Amino acid sequence: MQPIQLFFKELIRDIFDVTYTLFKIMIPIILVIKVVEELGGIVLLSSWLSPIMELVGLPKELGLVWATTMLTNIYAGLIVFINLDMPLTVAQASILGSMMLLAHSLPIEAAIAKKAGVNLAATLFVRIGGSLFFAWLLNLTYQTGGFLSEHAVILWQPETVTDTSYLAWAVSQVKNFAVIFLVISALLFLLKILKLLGIEKLMAVLLRPFLRILGISKEATNLTIIGVTLGLSFGGGLLINEAKRGHIAARDVFTAIMLLNLLHSLIEDTLLIMLIGADFNTIFWGRLVFSVVVVALISLGLRKLSDQTCEKYFYRSVA
Repeated sequence: MQPIQLFFKELIRDIFDVTYTLFKIMIPIILVIKVVEELGGIVLLSSWLSPIMELVGLPKELGLVWATTMLTNIYAGLIVFINLDMPLTVAQASILGSMMLLAHSLPIEAAIAKKAGVNLAATLFVRIGGSLFFAWLLNLTYQTGGFLSEHAVILWQPETVTDTSYLAWAVSQVKNFAVIFLVISALLFLLKILKLLGIEKLMAVLLRPFLRILGISKEATNLTIIGVTLGLSFGGGLLINEAKRGHIAARDVFTAIMLLNLLHSLIEDTLLIMLIGADFNTIFWGRLVFSVVVVALISLGLRKLSDQTCEKYFYRSVA
């Protein structure tokens, strides 16, 4: 078989493997979330979260925004926030935005992490607990120093949804899946080109000192970068594919997923949150530093535990 034919045959196989794995996780969960939403589950969750919001310096009504974000996605959370028409300071917008960045789309993204072999409880603890702890630290900092007390300027007004039928919702989901398929296809093609050109090895060498601190192996380097920049669904899906083939050890997958849990879609999601008037330094650099410190501590803790203990409580091999 000619090299070009082999290249595209492997590419098509990889695209099918990754998208099939992701869609098999995402489709049932999206249907369940829709049912929960229709039954008022999001409103119920928001009532439970109201006291917590006040602990981090936010109005209790914003519990609905965070509940929507955690169960669906950032876009839906932003639409709820805009419709509440609630004035916030830049500090409050930054706290809310940080919580949305660290804990969103949990049913789908936690399921992807679980498919990669990561314990579900560990994922939820890191994302929800990390979100609350980061918000508490920010609130304490802002309150103590009197920072970012000016009024937040909202830069985005969402389009009014005129068709709320189930058919329109279904069509929207199909479009989302088509976009995911195209993005994964492009990413896998790019990864293969980088591998052929030797750029993948160069990136691994350059980032190795930084990733060594976090306990992420060179085999997981590029996939982690994809997740950090584009999203956990993309990076996680590729990590699942490589883990199944035995190319990445379970411990390395766990550490990489822990980083992606807190730090993913660094470009798109940051820009989205800036639209509600959040401070860039907080939601970008603050989130980045917080995530790296947390994952470095997790990695340090793992090194003190045996493989048997880790495999029992934190992760498992999917190869």
